[in-house]
Amino acid sequence: MNDGSTAAAAAGYLDMELLRFTTAGSVDDGKSTLIGRLLYDSKSIFDDQYDAIKRTSETRGEEYVNLALLTDGLRAEREQGITIDVAYRYFATPRRKFIIADTPGHIQYTRNMVTGASTANLAIILVDARNGVIEQTRRHAYIASLLRIPHVVVCVNKMDLVEFREGAFTYIREQFGAIAEHLEMNDVHFLPISALKGDNVVTPSGNMPWYDGPTLLSLLESVPVENDYNHRDRRFPVQYVIRPQTTEHHDYRGYAGRVAGGVFRPGDPVMVLPSGLTSRVRSVDTLEGPLDEAFAPMSVTVTLEDEIDISRGDMLADPADLPNVSQDLDLMVCWLHERPLQPGGKYAVKHTTRDARCIVKDIRYKVDISNLHFVEAAGGVTMNDIARITIRTTQPLFFDPYAQNRTTGSLILIDEATNETVGAGMIV
Repeated sequence: MNDGSTAAAAAGYLDMELLRFTTAGSVDDGKSTLIGRLLYDSKSIFDDQYDAIKRTSETRGEEYVNLALLTDGLRAEREQGITIDVAYRYFATPRRKFIIADTPGHIQYTRNMVTGASTANLAIILVDARNGVIEQTRRHAYIASLLRIPHVVVCVNKMDLVEFREGAFTYIREQFGAIAEHLEMNDVHFLPISALKGDNVVTPSGNMPWYDGPTLLSLLESVPVENDYNHRDRRFPVQYVIRPQTTEHHDYRGYAGRVAGGVFRPGDPVMVLPSGLTSRVRSVDTLEGPLDEAFAPMSVTVTLEDEIDISRGDMLADPADLPNVSQDLDLMVCWLHERPLQPGGKYAVKHTTRDARCIVKDIRYKVDISNLHFVEAAGGVTMNDIARITIRTTQPLFFDPYAQNRTTGSLILIDEATNETVGAGMIV
């Protein structure tokens, strides 16, 4: 390949649309095997990798190549045959780039699933065709709905172990459909698959002529993601102020960051929060040059027509459509740390590019994910618990409800003594 075609291929790769997806399922539902199958059948692994896991499978006396070994990278995971930590995998097809967050299935790793799923466009929830919907399935469905993951694919796996019967698939589809309706999940797809055999993962299955839908890969390649971001409400948290020190650009003052919502175009009116001063967008710049428009989740530099004192943590917004501004926030929080959440506890807060401190005013209830009921938090909020709390911050935050904007509607709580992230919050 000559330099020109190499550069063109690289540019084409960079311009490809990205889909982030997470996998969730109970222990032994086949997540690691599914990801291994997806990588292998889409030709996204090297021959030597395949040869290595083939040898390992033979050494262990397994009668098939154990594709789960591709993804269970930690020694403890291989020894126990389980997934413990969140592992990120990258692969691409001619149509899209993908980032997979492979998350654990165990109940004690709920926090890992929340971490892996927080930025996902799509969640794959695996259900064992023999077992149907179990408590862990409900837990994963609830977390997917809580995190407002736009697209959900329910993969009914191990269809080969129920003789590829349509009735087994239909029963699970009805079971999960009732949960999805209760949780108001909008875009849910159901696929009958065998990750071990490869049925309906990358290639259509000849064993299930009653299923005429897409394979998993074709669904991942085609699910529309352009509307997963809020393109209505203009939000631009300022990350960094750019003031070049060269004489050529001595009067340049740009505000770098990632668009969190809406579309920014030259000439658009903006209000700067918290000052309330207004101006208009002069230009939207990138390293490659100016743009006609920028939208979430693009990283750009915005310049304004007026000189205004702006710093990191400020936000540019539409004067006719401002975010909420408050020091009192109502949150759903997933607790991530061994030390319990303390009523009256003080924590640092990171929200978009803004830092503050807060005090926990009230713990209203916890969610019993096994039955989706609200229960009193009398025993406190401990690791992996999901609870509704209220906090008061030391300075105002500029936010939207999480249901409206996943970027401006989320925050993290940090233990000031250890600097550890202890809670992931979604603003109600």
